[in-house]
Amino acid sequence: MAKGEGAESGSAAGLLPTGILQASERPAQVKKEPKKKQQLSICNKLCYAVGGAPYQLTGCALGFFLQIYLLDVAKVEPLPASIILFVGRAWDAFTDPLVGFCISKSSWTRLGRLMPWIIFSTPLAIIAYFLIWFVPDFPSGTESSHGFLWYLLFYCLFETLVTCFHVPYSALTMFISTEQSERDSATAYRMTVEVLGTVIGTAIQGQIVGQAKAPCLQDQNGSAVASEVVNRTQSTASLKETQNAYLLAAGIIASIYVICAVILILGVREQREPYEAQQAESMPFFQGLRLVMSHGPYVKLIAGFLFTSLAFMLVEGNFALFCTYTLGFRNEFQNLLLAIMLSATFTIPIWQWFLTRFGKKTAVYVGISSAVPFLILVALMKSNLIVTYVVAIAAGVSVAAAFLLPWSMLPDVIDDFHLKHPHSPGTEPIFFSFYVFFTKFASGVSLGVSTLSLDFAKYQTQGCSQPEEVKFTLKMLVTMAPIILILLGLLLFKLYPIDEEKRRQNKKALQALRDEASSSGCSDTDSTELASIL
Repeated sequence: MAKGEGAESGSAAGLLPTGILQASERPAQVKKEPKKKQQLSICNKLCYAVGGAPYQLTGCALGFFLQIYLLDVAKVEPLPASIILFVGRAWDAFTDPLVGFCISKSSWTRLGRLMPWIIFSTPLAIIAYFLIWFVPDFPSGTESSHGFLWYLLFYCLFETLVTCFHVPYSALTMFISTEQSERDSATAYRMTVEVLGTVIGTAIQGQIVGQAKAPCLQDQNGSAVASEVVNRTQSTASLKETQNAYLLAAGIIASIYVICAVILILGVREQREPYEAQQAESMPFFQGLRLVMSHGPYVKLIAGFLFTSLAFMLVEGNFALFCTYTLGFRNEFQNLLLAIMLSATFTIPIWQWFLTRFGKKTAVYVGISSAVPFLILVALMKSNLIVTYVVAIAAGVSVAAAFLLPWSMLPDVIDDFHLKHPHSPGTEPIFFSFYVFFTKFASGVSLGVSTLSLDFAKYQTQGCSQPEEVKFTLKMLVTMAPIILILLGLLLFKLYPIDEEKRRQNKKALQALRDEASSSGCSDTDSTELASIL
């Protein structure tokens, strides 16, 4: 009997509007417990961070060594080498939005939406990477044309496959936690490991290759050459040794790539935003792209980092040649690179503290501009090894800021976008892929133009020394051009609107949006249960 009365009351409560019921007759409201903050363990953060190392390991080796490898080891002429570098980077840039488009069309699986891309691209990427550093024995007379096609093919193939790894990995930042502070912390872990990855990449590639004496040909008028036959024989033996050193370094880096990918896959889980989980499907790619590219803070952020990133990429691409020929440190450039990257690794936590204490925009101005005085010093000073090491260590401080800040600020822009467009899920890969697209395309142009500039300056392939025009060109590419680009980038950052106050407001508004989505989910569940009872 009691059970029947209860059922009738439940029916009345379910069928009549709540305003008609007396206060005593209304169903008791279930109090929701406050939602606990979503904390990531140190293990989760480390596993996530380790996933950033493969891109930096391979990118560092290619960025610092590919140009000198093509010119002096693979014996590609400067003009074809410039085409390989430009087309490879431009193709790499093009694949970022293409992969972002494909990811946005991907459906969620048991592993998530991003992880399957990382899993399937890894084995193919390491094969392509190894083949970049392999010098085939082409038939006599066809070395130039076949070599050009070989390196262009495998460079473009590797960049495509590593994009299939890195774009979903970058977008994963938004899916490891819904807490802004946790994402910032995980990003700091990631940047520390990524800079450490560049240190390891520099150490492996630089030290192994540095042990093999790089071949060079003395001027035929020089007294150092006893005979042309002896010179060619010694050069061939030295060249083979150097080629084997590049292959050994590639094999070790490829092995580390696989280990890091496995740790990432096993240690990180994707999580969906509550309001995104309620959407039936992702927004169409081109509609999302139109919204993303019309979002003012995003455009201003990528414009600023476009110039500053380009400055550091110019230094990276020409540093080995600059140390070898302009400064005359043929056997020291790998140690100078190591000094830069070690300095950057140790200062990442300092920059993370700095941006937390003083804000991200302030960190941009202080961190990026700190490179300018040292670049000026390099441009003005005579060749001095001790001073060069001091400058390298100081430059590492600025490199750390350039590594950390873009990836720390992009999630803030995405949060701001979600507040303005709350019903636009699936746009995260577009943000990350197009940021990388613009920086890579610009770096491809810069590397192609810089290598072409060396061709105009009469760069001598495998030369033990270079003409004064080449030395001057390298100095301009490593000092004055980056300084101008850094100053332009800092001017553009004045327009970037998301300061610390704006970040705090966005954080509160997003939390309210998540709470509303969670409440809506609970209400839908309660209604379903009530309907089944009725």
